[in-house]
Amino acid sequence: MNSISTTGTASSFLLTFSSTSSSSSSSNFSKSQIYPSSSSSSRFTCRNQLNPREDLPFILHDTLQTSGIDITHAKDAREGFCSQIKRLSKIERQVSIAINASADLAKTALLIAAEDDALVSHSSVPLPVKSFLERLDTLSMGFVSHYSLNLRSASPELFLDGLEKYLYGYKGFRRAPATDLPESRDLYLHSVLTHRSGSAVMLSLIYSEILKMLRMWGLLNYDVEIYCPRDEVHFPKGYLKQKSKLSDQPYILTQQSLLVEVIWLLRLVLLLIMMVLCFFQIFFFFFGLGSTSC
Repeated sequence: MNSISTTGTASSFLLTFSSTSSSSSSSNFSKSQIYPSSSSSSRFTCRNQLNPREDLPFILHDTLQTSGIDITHAKDAREGFCSQIKRLSKIERQVSIAINASADLAKTALLIAAEDDALVSHSSVPLPVKSFLERLDTLSMGFVSHYSLNLRSASPELFLDGLEKYLYGYKGFRRAPATDLPESRDLYLHSVLTHRSGSAVMLSLIYSEILKMLRMWGLLNYDVEIYCPRDEVHFPKGYLKQKSKLSDQPYILTQQSLLVEVIWLLRLVLLLIMMVLCFFQIFFFFFGLGSTSC
């Protein structure tokens, strides 16, 4: 099962994502998707302490900094991520992503992207997290202005059907092509907002963020669940929470399960990218030496 454990003090905070064997959850995932196997475990640790030299997650950061690479933006993004995660209570971790919680899931996902972008691109400019959050706001406002009926008087079924037609039809958001290893741009929220193509998890997150904005504006006064498909074809869909069945549970993303899935897949993709970059650096190093000797 997936779990998140946290401990914190005034000067330190520890977040651990762990994935261990679970026959009830892993069996529901598509075979073409990559998740921790039932015989293995994975852990992602996040510490935020006053003394960065004792901070284990920054080992990669410090290694890159030693080689002359500026990792300021990567560290800032990681600290922002830890700050968001720290706000999640034990109860909130288990609630649906469609329910407002203390942590801003969209911002958290963008901070993951910001850290990876800084590590891979070595850009002197950080990923504009605020700008992409504004895109989500604009997307939500666009639905309100586009919808021809009175949102407050529309039935839940008509309301959600209109939202899905707006998101997947008018705005053109689509499922990313199925591959053995997902492309990183299908897993990063800023990229999905830009290219309007992404994984079911990212589309579910966008769907949930729109619902949260509509609820905050007083246009949604009932609880909605989001069905996140585990195949490569169908789109996330919303339905009345009152109509939830026990069989729906494997398809409902919680605050915790969304972050675990995103981090697991992205860390795998990032690891492969870093390995490829290291290979090319070694290749060109020896190739350069060979050319010089000739």
